[in-house]
Amino acid sequence: MANKVLNSRQAVPGFAEGEGELGAGIKKVEIVSNSDPSRSAEVTNGVVQLLYYESILQDTLRATVTFTDSGNTPSEGGGDGLGKSVKEGLPIDGEETVYISIADNNGNSLDFKKENPFVVNTAPNLSDDTTKSVVQLDLASAEFLVNENSRVNVRFDGKISDHVKRIFEDPNFLNTEKELDIEETSNNYNFIGNNKKPFYWLNKLSQKSAGEHYEKSAGFFFFETYEGFKFKSIDTLLSKDKNKPKKSFIYNQSPTDVPAGYDGKALDYKFENKVNAQKKYAVGSSATKLKSFNPFSAAYNVIDSVADTLIEGLDVLAGGRLPSHNKLIQKVDLATRTTFSFLDPGTLPSGNGFGKTQEQLKKSGDQNFNTEQILNQSIMRYNQLFSAKVTITIPGDFSLHAGDAIFVDAPELQSNTKNDEVSKESGGLYIIADLCHFITPKQTLTKLNLVRDSFGRTGNHTQR
Repeated sequence: MANKVLNSRQAVPGFAEGEGELGAGIKKVEIVSNSDPSRSAEVTNGVVQLLYYESILQDTLRATVTFTDSGNTPSEGGGDGLGKSVKEGLPIDGEETVYISIADNNGNSLDFKKENPFVVNTAPNLSDDTTKSVVQLDLASAEFLVNENSRVNVRFDGKISDHVKRIFEDPNFLNTEKELDIEETSNNYNFIGNNKKPFYWLNKLSQKSAGEHYEKSAGFFFFETYEGFKFKSIDTLLSKDKNKPKKSFIYNQSPTDVPAGYDGKALDYKFENKVNAQKKYAVGSSATKLKSFNPFSAAYNVIDSVADTLIEGLDVLAGGRLPSHNKLIQKVDLATRTTFSFLDPGTLPSGNGFGKTQEQLKKSGDQNFNTEQILNQSIMRYNQLFSAKVTITIPGDFSLHAGDAIFVDAPELQSNTKNDEVSKESGGLYIIADLCHFITPKQTLTKLNLVRDSFGRTGNHTQR
């Protein structure tokens, strides 16, 4: 049967383990005092709107809670906060811990409790009068602010994926206890932190990482979902084998049940071809040229990289084909972007530590970062990923997360209004680039921004 948008229950105060049966909506929003952690204020009944965000382009989770602060919200710990507004009685100055619990109509819940709470980044008043005000809490994961208080100031040697794990877990850096899903990289990279923030290095390392298709494709994403922090290659996110579609949705005008094989119907649908022909050439999404000079050997190399050739034979396209080119425009030299690189052999050779001099001398001619096999490949893959975009809204579904693959179909545009044929161009596999769960006391919805690197429907909506 088709999923229906159901009215969620009115939020009720209090929360205990095993309350999943309470239905969809906002189950709990509790703000804990910074000055006295034993005191807290629950504002669940006053919440007007809650927005929860995940994105592969965002370092941490974000959320926005809007509630009415009427001046009579009790404090769990009692004291002088009793009967005052939350913002004054608690008070809310910034950095407060916020526990949130929300649920959809399918039995999925997102519980941000002591292991993974939000923290207040800003808390502006949207409106005020003498008896109440409307307050908006801009929330982020705790690591969002931990990053501002941390600096990476040591040397790293070896595999990039090991560096990423260390930055997450080291007490001197992010020191997170959340789940980590770090894909192993096939390349090494030595560097010194230079007092940069952890997120700076995690994003920098993403651009320098290559997965198993080393020499052909490169580029990773670092992001957070409810399940923890992710460090994933573009190829893995797009692979039909490694990132199987989690669900399939269809958009049509039929008021009847969901067709067989689909998990639900989209409430609205918008397809966009995001390819800008001029910008596509300018950023080198299809073909690039790398000119490199090695001062150690005095070698000068020119390397042409063409996307079609690099991914040939690899299962790394979400659709059936990359964007086509007009042969009237194509020249003999296909490269539309040239990158110049001064290579760095002998820089930070492996063997750091006392008594490792001989080992370093042996590797003094090795190149630290393999520019010729990674740099331009990652440039192309990052720019290809957002070639096509679909935006859909569905009944709230908290089982979906940024980076998940889903299958989406919509009718092929024809004059026949009873046409049931799905689009062979826009339909197919997509990656969730961004999602937003929109929750009010009356409804629970999920909006998804879906992207892929290619066009054409491949596979089937029933394949999982």
